[in-house]
Amino acid sequence: MSFFKKFFNKEKEEDLDKGLEKTKSNFFSNISKAIAGKSTVDIEVLDELEQVLISSDVGLDTTIKIIERIEERVAKDKYLNTSELNTILKDEIVQLLAENNTTDTEDFNPPIDTKPYILLVVGVNGVGKTTTIGKLAHQLHKNGKKVVLGAADTFRAAAVDQLQIWSERVGCDFYSKGMNTDPAAVAYETVQYAINNNCDVAIIDTAGRLHNKVGLMNELSKIKRSMDKKLEGAPHDVLLVLDATTGQNAIEQCAKFSEATDVSCLALTKLDGTAKGGVAIGISDQFKIPIKYIGVGEGIEQLQIFNKQAFVDSLFKDAEQFAS
Repeated sequence: MSFFKKFFNKEKEEDLDKGLEKTKSNFFSNISKAIAGKSTVDIEVLDELEQVLISSDVGLDTTIKIIERIEERVAKDKYLNTSELNTILKDEIVQLLAENNTTDTEDFNPPIDTKPYILLVVGVNGVGKTTTIGKLAHQLHKNGKKVVLGAADTFRAAAVDQLQIWSERVGCDFYSKGMNTDPAAVAYETVQYAINNNCDVAIIDTAGRLHNKVGLMNELSKIKRSMDKKLEGAPHDVLLVLDATTGQNAIEQCAKFSEATDVSCLALTKLDGTAKGGVAIGISDQFKIPIKYIGVGEGIEQLQIFNKQAFVDSLFKDAEQFAS
């Protein structure tokens, strides 16, 4: 590994550690309280641990699954010291993520060889959707890919303007039909633009739809159908952007969007601004949709590929420090 690759990997590791700091502080301080005065993992400790996991927004169903697995280990081993609890918990979370569709990759390149690769991005307002698109376009552009951003959020002038600003900042192409135009037509023509201009990737923004508005959600299906007419199989991925700070609401959004469209991957933003980073574990377990990207800071380089092992390693790094 070259010096520069080592440097950048170390920088990413530090960003991830810092991004998960609030989650770690909350998580391990609460675990420390749960096992205070206890020498073995018993029913009372497990009850307390259950509450810690739920309060960290791991989610009820996933929490129960983790607790049941630890109970099995306690029953099998007969005696487990509370000092081993963090190691056991880490091991169970790693295994849980390994069972799901989270895939570890090292770069931002399109996952398939199809050109152009079409990515449709969905999510409610305020989750960091357009910013995520811009940061992703930056990474692809750095890798030598020709990218076009399509502004299919035609309901807000600010959304179109923001996406254009990102395209200029990144140095990629931009396609828009302006305000109050048909989003499906914009998506269709963005695909056409990508084909005509030999683009490697087209990333298409959509309106920040409220996930409980059936009519608006149905429009996502219309957008998808229009792209498929222009390029069979498009979009190749539907990326749902979720805000980690919303905790369980992010899980609810994932459920609704999954019903409305074929969400194939997730981006979890604002991990650095929340103590609810456990939501990544719950979402991965409940929906079996791979978390592809995580946002660990505001910087343009602080969108990362989600690596399950790196995430869990960072989460449990210096656990004693955060428990003290």
